Amino acid sequence: MKELVALKSASEIAAMRRAGAVVAEMLERCSAAVRPGITTADLDKIGADVIRERGAASSFLGYYGYPATICASVNDEIVHGIPGRRKLREGDIVGIDVGAIVDGWHADAAVTVPVGKVKPEAAKLIRVTEEALRRGIAAARPGARLGDVGAAVQRYAEAHGYSVVRNYVGHGIGRAMHEPPQVPNYGTTGQGRPISVGLCIAIEPMLNVGGPETRVESDGWTVRTADGSLSAHFEHTLAVTEEGPVVLTVPAAVQARAGRAVASASARRAAAAQR
Repeated sequence: MKELVALKSASEIAAMRRAGAVVAEMLERCSAAVRPGITTADLDKIGADVIRERGAASSFLGYYGYPATICASVNDEIVHGIPGRRKLREGDIVGIDVGAIVDGWHADAAVTVPVGKVKPEAAKLIRVTEEALRRGIAAARPGARLGDVGAAVQRYAEAHGYSVVRNYVGHGIGRAMHEPPQVPNYGTTGQGRPISVGLCIAIEPMLNVGGPETRVESDGWTVRTADGSLSAHFEHTLAVTEEGPVVLTVPAAVQARAGRAVASASARRAAAAQR
């Protein structure tokens, strides 16, 4: 039996945009604070401050017992790193993953940030992972398939010599943080579930310098590369519209410009249809 996927209406997507704007602000403020000497708990407090100031709720705090507002994953930590006393050091990289709920709707996004000056290998990993996300988003168009998204990410990552984590994947999102369908960061073009207008998903490439194997720490949350190699993680929540994918986890001003562009495209299509 196929999983039931809830497609979202325009008004529901608009509600998710509001949660996305909070997520974008959390990432901006946490990323701006990254520097040698700051602790991952300090970053968690910044994220919690944004949640409080915007009248939102955290998607993460208390989720299956998760004890923090953000995830902060350093160096060989792939995802789900629990913030704490650890001080970031020059040359580290830190993945910051956040989620917010506004009026019952979720949004989820992540970035990987260099701490001070990093080695070229780390800078390239960050750059390639972010571009892999961009390519995955571009593939999420009406009429395509989820395999096209995963194939776009996998093809770009492996062309640069990186492995794609397979034990953790992207997901549908909406009233719950994790909804069907799963969105793997690997796949075959033309395969998988068809992509329809109204589909809302979080695409989140996790790329490793070494192999794709993972291990979970004794805290039950922190996921590391099995071989100790560096890992990077980027993520956006997006909605599939008639005009293509629209990223919801960008700042409110960017969302407003994107919304005007979509409205203009829709108006042009309607006018053309009347000719």
